Amino acid sequence: MPTQPDIMHADSARNDLAEAVRLLQAGELVAFPTETVYGLGADAANPEAVAKIFAAKGRPADHPLIVHLAGAGYLESWARDIPPVAWELAEAFWPGPLTLILKRAPGVPHAVTGGQETVGVRVPSHPLALDLLRAYAQAGGGQNGMCGIAAPSANRFGRISPTDAAHVREELGAAVALVLDGGPCDVGIESTIVDLSRDDQTPRILRPGRITPEQIEAVIGVRPEIANAKKASVPRVSGSLDAHYAPRTPLRLVSWDDLITQAHEVHAAGQRCGVLVRRQLLFPAPHSFRRLPDEPDGFARHLYAALRELDQCGNDVILVEAIPGDAVWAAVADRLRRAACGSGAA
Repeated sequence: MPTQPDIMHADSARNDLAEAVRLLQAGELVAFPTETVYGLGADAANPEAVAKIFAAKGRPADHPLIVHLAGAGYLESWARDIPPVAWELAEAFWPGPLTLILKRAPGVPHAVTGGQETVGVRVPSHPLALDLLRAYAQAGGGQNGMCGIAAPSANRFGRISPTDAAHVREELGAAVALVLDGGPCDVGIESTIVDLSRDDQTPRILRPGRITPEQIEAVIGVRPEIANAKKASVPRVSGSLDAHYAPRTPLRLVSWDDLITQAHEVHAAGQRCGVLVRRQLLFPAPHSFRRLPDEPDGFARHLYAALRELDQCGNDVILVEAIPGDAVWAAVADRLRRAACGSGAA
C-alpha cells in the first residue's frame, strides 16, 4: 500500500512552514489550503516541478495553472504590460478569491501557461496559504528567485475539488510530499477568473466565483463581459471545460417535482439514490441525503464535501435539486452544470 503524505495540522503547520518551503525549493509537491479549495503546489518557475503537478493530477499539458503570490508586489515578476485596472482589482480583492489573466512576463515558463502568452495570478486569503507564500518569498522563492507557487486544485483532473486536507490524501496519496492542514475551506468553490490581457478592451469573466460582476463593476466602473470559453480568442483557463468538478456517480440536476418522481423511480428499480437539496424532504429518505443552506455562499461552502460524500455511498445516481436562476447563484450553477456533464465516467 503506498505511503500516505504527512498531514500537518494547523498549529504544527504554522510552526513548520520551513519544511514546506524546503520541499517546494527542491522541486517537490506540497498541498495547502486556500479560501477556495486545497491547491497542489509546486515552484511555478521550475518546469520539472510543474510537470509533477500534471502527472499527479492526470491533467492535460495544455491546461494552464494559476500562480499564487504573497502579494501584489510580486505581480511584475509574472506579468507584463499590466493595465491600471489590474492594480485597482488587486487593491480591492487581494488577498481573496479573484484570479487575473494578464500577459505573461518573459521569464514565466510555458509549462505554467499551457503554452499561452497569458498567465493567471492571484493572492489567496487563507492565513496558512499566505504564511506559506510569504515564507517561500522570504527564503528566496524558487528558480531564478521567482516567488510564485503554481497550484491547481489538489485532486485528479476533472474530479471533485478538495475542501479538506483529508480529501487530498484520499485522492492523491503518496504523489504529494506534504499536505498542510488548514481546516475546511471557507469559500468552497474556485476563484472568479477575470481576463485583462486584451489591450483597451472590456474585462471578461472566464469563470464565475465568489467575486461577482457587480462587485467588479463597482471597483472599475465597467461591467465585465461574460466570455464564451469555447471561442478561439478566449484564453484557456482552469475549470473551463464542459466536464469538470465531477463525481464518478452519475449526477442529475432536476426540479423539485422531478426530483421526487425520479427518487421514487430509482427506488422502484432497486437502485441506490443519493439526494442533495436545499429544503426539507417531504418523501421517504433516500439511501443517502445531504441538505445544504438555501443561500449561495453557504451552499458553495459545503457543496464539494457533500458531493464527495454522496459519491462514496455506493449510490447508482445522485439527484441534485436545481439551483435558482438568480445571478447570485451563477457560480454554483456553473459548477453543478459541469459536474453533471462529467459525472459517471470511469
